[in-house]
Amino acid sequence: MKVTVFGIGYVGLVQAAVLAEVGHDVVCIDVDQNKVDNLEKGIIPIYEPGLTPLVTSNFEAGRVKFTTDAKVGVDHGDVIFIAVGTPPDEDGSADLKYVLAVAKTIAEHMHSHKIVINKSTVPVGTADKVQARIADTLTSLDKSVTFDVVSNPEFLKEGAAVNDCMRPDRIIIGTNSKSAEKKLRELYSPFNRNHDKIIVMDIRSAELTKYAANCMLATKISFMNEMSNLAEVFGADIENVRRGIGSDPRIGYQFIYPGCGYGGSCFPKDVQALARSASQAGYTAKILEAVEAVNYKQKEKLFSYISAHFNGDLKGKTVALWGLSFKPNTDDMREASSRVLMESLWDAGATVQAYDPEAMEETQRIYNGRTDLRLMGTKEAALDGADFLVICTEWQAFRAPDFDLIKQKLTEPLLFDGRNLFEPSLMQEYGLHYYAIGRGLSVKES
Repeated sequence: MKVTVFGIGYVGLVQAAVLAEVGHDVVCIDVDQNKVDNLEKGIIPIYEPGLTPLVTSNFEAGRVKFTTDAKVGVDHGDVIFIAVGTPPDEDGSADLKYVLAVAKTIAEHMHSHKIVINKSTVPVGTADKVQARIADTLTSLDKSVTFDVVSNPEFLKEGAAVNDCMRPDRIIIGTNSKSAEKKLRELYSPFNRNHDKIIVMDIRSAELTKYAANCMLATKISFMNEMSNLAEVFGADIENVRRGIGSDPRIGYQFIYPGCGYGGSCFPKDVQALARSASQAGYTAKILEAVEAVNYKQKEKLFSYISAHFNGDLKGKTVALWGLSFKPNTDDMREASSRVLMESLWDAGATVQAYDPEAMEETQRIYNGRTDLRLMGTKEAALDGADFLVICTEWQAFRAPDFDLIKQKLTEPLLFDGRNLFEPSLMQEYGLHYYAIGRGLSVKES
């Protein structure tokens, strides 16, 4: 099938590459000429495991192409994905200007029937706005062309997006058009062979399904962080609690890991956007507001431990920081807990020596020119001359470090663990003063 994808960001590029991999003929459109040029050279703008070889091989095979020419894209695709960004507005609601701009562009260039698919995460009712924008533009141009607008939300996890796209848990199709449904079943048939993963529903339900999924997962995280705070109050160990409740199949173990807060491009934005949409509709989403508030406070947790340990005096301290990305297997630092921590440390007069397996360039881009930030080549180098160590991201490379080396290099044998990677009893054996999330009193060095 001939497919066009508007927006070569995280969602658009992964979707395009995977569709090309199974044989579809895909054209990708983006306004950024430099991004297009780099993609044609095999330079991928994001880090995502497995994505680079997928894009490169399909570009070389001619199954995926990149251009800034919108007319080429609209002429090419029978199915057109809108996968542009929906950044939060000042009040936290999703900004639809890019989505609606693409809708207008499609209408300006279309001369035959098109199926326009909202792949971007958008508020309930956006399909109606896209429908209206296309129809109004066609009318203004005195063009009589039929089209369908479909909601087809993505459910990709950063760090596992290629696999999620190749082997989806479910494929949500929001449409009231039987012909559009048939076309999308054909499009997704390579991913639907093992058992029927396609769920067809009305458009507004499909739009809400995406938000509901992310908000449910964010709620589980904030709930567990709330429990970790209670564990500290009561002198309990949240890791024991986690194992206890996770064994209940109604709860399960996924997304109940306590930590220093969630981040990324989805959960913070989607919780805010749904809460604001509810407010605009006259409903107060109290659970969503609480989820957001708990997460905001949780990102301050590590700094509160550090500040309390040093009685508020961090001036002149050098901090070794392991982990900058908001989660492992990505270089994404949007809403990352590390950013809240670093900025608090800098305000307190400390210097940060940081290492991350993938997010070093992104950190440099965000904080370029700061003299109180040193980006180190290895996790061991980050320890050199540091007063203590903080872990913000649970990369595999941090799970089995040389604790003797850590103790040897640090001025003080002190570790603040924002992801509960280690057992307090083991840290005590190594003589490390260990702070973790919700694990009762800190463990003193022997």
